[in-house]
Amino acid sequence: MDIAIEAKDLIKSFAKGKRALDMVSLSVQRGEVLVVMGPSGSGKSTLIRTFNGLETIDSGNIAVLGIPITTDYDERHIREIRKRVGMVFQQFNLFPHLSIIQNITLAPIKVQKKNKVEAEIKAYELLKQMGIEEQAEKYPNQLSGGQQQRVAIARALALDPEILLFDEPTSALDPERVKEVLDAMRVLANKGMTMVVVTHEISFAREVADRVLFMDQGKVIETSKPEDFFSNAKEERSRRFLNQMM
Repeated sequence: MDIAIEAKDLIKSFAKGKRALDMVSLSVQRGEVLVVMGPSGSGKSTLIRTFNGLETIDSGNIAVLGIPITTDYDERHIREIRKRVGMVFQQFNLFPHLSIIQNITLAPIKVQKKNKVEAEIKAYELLKQMGIEEQAEKYPNQLSGGQQQRVAIARALALDPEILLFDEPTSALDPERVKEVLDAMRVLANKGMTMVVVTHEISFAREVADRVLFMDQGKVIETSKPEDFFSNAKEERSRRFLNQMM
């Protein structure tokens, strides 16, 4: 299989020399779903944000779809990666003054130079895929949190990404809205989308992940298949985390 993301010896330090990433290495295959888990402050979000240049690195190397990201932070490379890698955040980051359909078509029209009709046809298809096509003409504040997050996923898909990054996509949602977002993500995984998902949703990780990567204090503690991680984690730190979560 082709490698979609490869990271080698990543170091990222914040204030007072604390390392958010401490010699982190990993690879993600095309079509793979990698779930990243760990306690708060373990470096999960920092890691995933390095994959599209939202966070810089102090040392190490990353290649995303064969495009390098190094400490010199080449803007041309970052722009190329962002055309091919979508991201869904904790907060939905929808433009409140634009309708749902306008939120989804903005980037295809502005960035990919698609004509409006073509972009809108694709947007309606994506909203139907997310189960919310009837919300197209509404504004974000008229939708529930779960609906807004599904719009955010549709917006990311509108650019036809080869990889999708999810940074705690359900953490800002009411519990009853979590399932609808996870269900939408399951559909994408079943279609073979390459996904890196930072989440605490154990049921999703069990069912959908090809591998689970567990982090603590900026380090990768272990990487395992979900059936191994959740039933027989190799590391004591992993087992303590799971005992608290389950």
